[in-house]
Amino acid sequence: MRKWQSVALGVAAATAVAVNAAPGTASAAGQHGRDFSFAVIGDIPYGAAQIENFPSIIDQINADRDVRIVNHLGDIKDGGSLCTDEYFAMVKSDFDMFADPMVYTPGDNEWTDCHRENNGSYNPIERLAAIRQTFFPRPGRTLGEHSVAVTSQAAQGYPENVRFTRDGVAFAAVHIVGSNNSLAPWTGNTAPTAEQRAEVEGRTAADVQLVRDTFKQARKDKNKAVALLTQADMFSPGTTNPNPANYSGFRPIIQALAEEANAFDGPVYIFNGDTHTYNSDQPLAAGSQWLSVYGLSAPVPNLSRVTVDGSDGVDNWLKVTIDPHDPQVLSWVRVPFEN
Repeated sequence: MRKWQSVALGVAAATAVAVNAAPGTASAAGQHGRDFSFAVIGDIPYGAAQIENFPSIIDQINADRDVRIVNHLGDIKDGGSLCTDEYFAMVKSDFDMFADPMVYTPGDNEWTDCHRENNGSYNPIERLAAIRQTFFPRPGRTLGEHSVAVTSQAAQGYPENVRFTRDGVAFAAVHIVGSNNSLAPWTGNTAPTAEQRAEVEGRTAADVQLVRDTFKQARKDKNKAVALLTQADMFSPGTTNPNPANYSGFRPIIQALAEEANAFDGPVYIFNGDTHTYNSDQPLAAGSQWLSVYGLSAPVPNLSRVTVDGSDGVDNWLKVTIDPHDPQVLSWVRVPFEN
């Protein structure tokens, strides 16, 4: 039995234990005698109360000595509020308060869906440019007080797409958004515009290349695992008989991911937001309805995904710990927000 096959069999049980464990109990042979952990949040801050409390959440994550990297999975505002430059600048100033390197991948609420009247009736492509200008002022560097270098696709026009390696794990922040990866028609249209399709095609090609480059580097470096960070939930839980047309924008990415994961001798993880409720599963396991949705001829047994809690009711952040000596490599706990 290959290593990742035994990992796949144990993921569900081990995750259930990890989720219910006390914060900080996950073990790892971290650098400098400490666990190497990273924080994952998404779909926050939503609404006035969370906006006010967000600095306190940042302080709590900063106080955890195990955390070395913070990852935000997009949606920095709710879906019914204005997509203003002033709001973006405020959230960026909050992000700058993270003590550790901070990696952010955009969500649909801050650009894709800004065509909505209650969002300000913006052109989403213009808002995407504003997001890049505000949150990626130094391409190839993370956000956070202690910024570090990452490998970026800035030269291709996608500074938000980055990859890096930590403690034997290959990471990639891949700009994939809800609303069918931005193919959902804008207000007043019944189909995507030419401008809209061109943006999706270009970004999707960059995403596919980033996924392939990440796995290539992981194989070269003999990494133990691969972790992808995205906004979109490409396997919406609770969906029965999903219409492939509603997921067509994700298809090239999932097909590339499936091919690369099946060729990788280790566990592969997706961390995503978008659907707001914690979930952990193996979305492309044998018998999954998503295999036919994405036109896959074989399952991907070493792929697991974790959806983080989000929206206005979120009350925790996800702490993920790396243990290169554990066949699963990653374990996680949901850490309650402090009052």
